[in-house]
Amino acid sequence: MPQSSEAGAITTECQISGRTPAVAVLLATWNGAARLQAQLDSFVAQTLQPALILVSDDGSTDDTRDIVRAFANAHPALNVTLLDGPRKGAAQNFLSLIRAIPEGIDYATLSDQDDVWLRDKLQRGADALTGAARPDDCLLYCGRTWECNAELRDMRISRPLRRPAGFRNALVQNIASGNTIMLNRPAIKLAQAASLEARKPVVHDWWLYQIVTGAGGAVLFDHAPLLMYRQHEGNLIGANRGFQAKRKRLRFMLAKRLRRWNTMNIDALSASAHRLNPENRQTLEDFATGRNGGLWTRLAMIRRNGLYRQGKQGTLSLYLAAALRKL
Repeated sequence: MPQSSEAGAITTECQISGRTPAVAVLLATWNGAARLQAQLDSFVAQTLQPALILVSDDGSTDDTRDIVRAFANAHPALNVTLLDGPRKGAAQNFLSLIRAIPEGIDYATLSDQDDVWLRDKLQRGADALTGAARPDDCLLYCGRTWECNAELRDMRISRPLRRPAGFRNALVQNIASGNTIMLNRPAIKLAQAASLEARKPVVHDWWLYQIVTGAGGAVLFDHAPLLMYRQHEGNLIGANRGFQAKRKRLRFMLAKRLRRWNTMNIDALSASAHRLNPENRQTLEDFATGRNGGLWTRLAMIRRNGLYRQGKQGTLSLYLAAALRKL
């Protein structure tokens, strides 16, 4: 099974056995009333209409739930279901949504509460998954975004994928932005089962990238932007660009937060180690032990397993983190 592939310009209309695929939108909300309506309106504008919109609200105290209810009443054909979230943070809220996907759904796509989708987002994802070389494999589709300010201005496109997606990248970097992710049915089933085992993954999208590629699945990366990604003070992660972002990453590493995150990711993946293919299971074990060895052991572990980040600076920072015992 291939580790990674890319999706370029996609023009054919997708069909599964002569029918339009059923796509579920998984929307996680928490006190998002200020910007939620624009995102909901972008669902209505999709050229491929979703078959189901699952909304999991994690205990909002603003008007979020009322906005969702009003939207559901105004668009009964969209089949909107409002669920109570687990109130354990964004990652667990998204994992609960994945577990709630019913049978009969072909593809599931994740949604943040404050973005605005481009009209062909669902169509492009469904076309890529349907038209994949091996559409019955475990597949994760994701892509680029327009990074914008809170008013959806000052747009710039996110970084392209410079090196192939795969488990050796996923262990040390996340390239799958959660607001662009779409999973096919085999990936949904894998994520549903593994989510019951995961021990507090750091973030849902990084975990999905790791578990899908770790199990031998492929990533389809679309180099076209799929949505307008708002950057504001309330972003959980946000875009990773510019001098300030580099300073933030350096402080993040030196404060040992990166090491804590890697520990959490290793714990989450180890709980589902039986779902990884033998090669990736061995890589995970070597990463888990090698990062705790001496200096040359840590550096040799990276080289031996072929771990990498996107771009030369990213890979150099990986070796620096290992040298400083921050990995």
